[in-house]
Amino acid sequence: MTMFSLSAPRIFDGNGWHEGRVVLVEDGRVKSVVHPADVPSGVAEIDLGHGMLVPGFVDLQVNGAGGVLLNEDRSLEGLRQLCAANFQFGTTALLPTLVTDTREVTRSALDAGVAAHAEKVPGFAGLHIEGPHLSVARKGAHNPAFIRPMDEPDLLALIEARRAMPALLTTVAIESVGPDQIARLVQAGVTVSVGHSDTGIAGAVVAFKAGASMVTHLFNAMSQLGNREPGLVGAALANGVWAGLIADGIHVDPATIGIALRAKTGPGKIFLVTDAMSPIGTDMTGFTLNGREIVRADGALRLADGTLAGADLTMIDAVSYMHKTIGLDLDEVLRMASLYPAQAMGLAETLGHLGSGAAASMVHLSDGFDVQGVWVDGEKVH
Repeated sequence: MTMFSLSAPRIFDGNGWHEGRVVLVEDGRVKSVVHPADVPSGVAEIDLGHGMLVPGFVDLQVNGAGGVLLNEDRSLEGLRQLCAANFQFGTTALLPTLVTDTREVTRSALDAGVAAHAEKVPGFAGLHIEGPHLSVARKGAHNPAFIRPMDEPDLLALIEARRAMPALLTTVAIESVGPDQIARLVQAGVTVSVGHSDTGIAGAVVAFKAGASMVTHLFNAMSQLGNREPGLVGAALANGVWAGLIADGIHVDPATIGIALRAKTGPGKIFLVTDAMSPIGTDMTGFTLNGREIVRADGALRLADGTLAGADLTMIDAVSYMHKTIGLDLDEVLRMASLYPAQAMGLAETLGHLGSGAAASMVHLSDGFDVQGVWVDGEKVH
């Protein structure tokens, strides 16, 4: 049995703040948040001295990091490197994300995810398959040559992979995936998100009623909110589904973010995603996706025609932006980066908070939001 305690001036457990308390960790899990006098004798005590200790961030959309892009490198070591590259930014659990590609690449990514789970790759919480069953009209940076309707082998491949990993998320458009297919995926434990879709609100509601519980990168690559047609944006805000948000000040205007936060109907909440690509954590100035060059400049990643292609964003930067620029209370911002995405994926029993039994995945932040230390399952990784 390995036990130690961590203390900081402030501790956020996912629900509220604690002062004068410590997090007691046993065998990689949170045992409890207790008064220092209640720490058993002989247990190693680590006093962080300043700042705050918060739950590790959970990112449901990470295309790449550390020089690795899932579409280009689906090896076990590649996934290990992709996950580890996010630790320095406070992300302790993530879904490596595959952008629309060929059948062969998709199958390879699913196999890689199964292997990563079997090998217990630190930080790996499952996969996100974004496409290829999207709408060409809202393709964004996805290669239209690979976009196509879902067929039976596609559906069965997702169901099979879900049986062998803790979580599997897929982004689909109702134009390419029928409600019966959505229902079958959800029944098999696959989380279905609607995105890259030009559907109106009626089509979106059909998808939600079939079991889709999420919308991918709210406002981006979807039908917009209009006075007579609410679109997918309006459907996401008016229904109780979850919605990812890229909070970099480029993908969505800050005023629009504020409007969305005030308008969103629960129980599903808006949560933060990075939509990060391979340059994150490196000094790369560009990379290739599906044979097309993407340039990194001015805080953004773009194709030659100016189309945004993922984001040059880390989770700690998104947290800082939401608190400092948008003005949202820090506790709610931290939930958007940890608890809410964990809940959206059905992983909140162990992720997104520091309650008893949760994974001891934590981030030590300075008062200025600098990442000072990171633990994954009780092991210090940064």
